[in-house]
Amino acid sequence: MLGLYFSSQDSGTGAHTFNMVSLMDPKNLIPGSLLAGSLTTARLLAYVALFIGFAIKVPIFPFHTWLPDAHVEAPTPISVILAGVLLKMGTYGMLRVSYPIFPEAMIYFAYALAVFGMINIVYGSLCAMAQTDFKKLIAYSSIAHMGYVVLGMSSLTTQGITGAVFQMFNHGTITAMLFLIVGVIYDRAHTRDLDSFGGLANKMPKYFGIVVVAFFAALGLPGLSGFISEALVFLGAFSVKAIRVITIVSTLGIVLTAAYMLWVLQRVFFGELPEKWNNLTDLNLKEYATLVPLVIIIIFLGVYPSPVLNIMSSSVNQLVDFVSKSSTLTITGW
Repeated sequence: MLGLYFSSQDSGTGAHTFNMVSLMDPKNLIPGSLLAGSLTTARLLAYVALFIGFAIKVPIFPFHTWLPDAHVEAPTPISVILAGVLLKMGTYGMLRVSYPIFPEAMIYFAYALAVFGMINIVYGSLCAMAQTDFKKLIAYSSIAHMGYVVLGMSSLTTQGITGAVFQMFNHGTITAMLFLIVGVIYDRAHTRDLDSFGGLANKMPKYFGIVVVAFFAALGLPGLSGFISEALVFLGAFSVKAIRVITIVSTLGIVLTAAYMLWVLQRVFFGELPEKWNNLTDLNLKEYATLVPLVIIIIFLGVYPSPVLNIMSSSVNQLVDFVSKSSTLTITGW
């Protein structure tokens, strides 16, 4: 960021600037300065440096290891804020800073970004399958679902980036709901060990019904919001010949997500209820107040996503056009 500041000047005053609109215009870069030019080593390094910062925030493999520990240690409200809002700052930063300021570097590294997205999806899903801690399982599923965002962004297509931005929103609602669901059972049982539960569907039927909506939204069931964004991501990425194989491999995430989500449903809610959970109670009014609005959003946007898609369509189109017109670099297959 300091390199950008000292390599640029405001077109009006001539002073150095942090103004991102000015930094988007190559004419405002001082000739001969560190980050002047189009695809210089310094500009590629600057992009990589920003990428690492954003990647830790997303988090993208291999910078993901802090997230499961953070979620496990955090109370439920903090997990909800972290998953619902804060992770998106990483992908937002890439779209808002890296894309317009380093369009050629963005295209240059697009294939690598798609690979990172694929790893996030498959690796995060496999890690989730191995968990017995309910909260850690949801944390790893969060890593996998952010992989869809990264894959959509790497496509550099309007459809893919629209899907990525919509997935950012849907991930915020679905994963926040999943962490609230974990909080409900932890408040009552004081354990998150999946193997210690069973048969909760009959004991807590209303809780079970809301869990089914959240789990099915997470695995991308048609009619729920997660399906729309994942479908747009895959359609946008598959239309790019260079990352078609990566996109096909990434679809394994759908199967793996279904596997671990349905496995959790089977372990926690079906079978025989252990005697120690005979005193568990169903949802209270406060829990309804937090979960029901999210259920409404997930179902409404699954059936009728236009309100959100219309809001983002013009800005996404403008971003894609800007990147394609600002860069002289092209990659075969894009």
